[in-house]
Amino acid sequence: MITHLRRTLKYFIQITFIFAAVIGILMLSGMASKDIDTAFRHGWQSVWLILAAFAAMSLIYPFFGYGKRRIKANGDPSDHWKTIEEALDFRGYVPAGETPEGGRKFHLKSGVSRVARLWEDTITINPVLGGFQAEGLTRDLVRVISALDRKLNSYDD
Repeated sequence: MITHLRRTLKYFIQITFIFAAVIGILMLSGMASKDIDTAFRHGWQSVWLILAAFAAMSLIYPFFGYGKRRIKANGDPSDHWKTIEEALDFRGYVPAGETPEGGRKFHLKSGVSRVARLWEDTITINPVLGGFQAEGLTRDLVRVISALDRKLNSYDD
């Protein structure tokens, strides 16, 4: 719950900052009036409605933006960690610690990418029956799972 609220606040601040920057550029360039009452059809009421919409989107996004996926792998999980680290290194991730469940956490190497994702770039991989479970930002998770599946499983017959 705390994580969800933290993510919600981060996204609200990020989207509000982007909105303010775009409107600021439009106002400074003369493409929009510098008077809020003129720039928006309903003036400040429009600004508050836009912020309310941003708050609603920020509240909902963490439910869809983060997920868990399974990775099939045979054998002992400890035999696969080196392969997992190599695959994640290739995708731009570095080890960031261990989990209480015996898994590992990874985050992006690039500081710019980490900032762009508001430091919500961690991929957690935990051993489960029949393989591993990965958790993280959905858009990154899809690429990571694909890379890990190719490395851990041979589909050639």
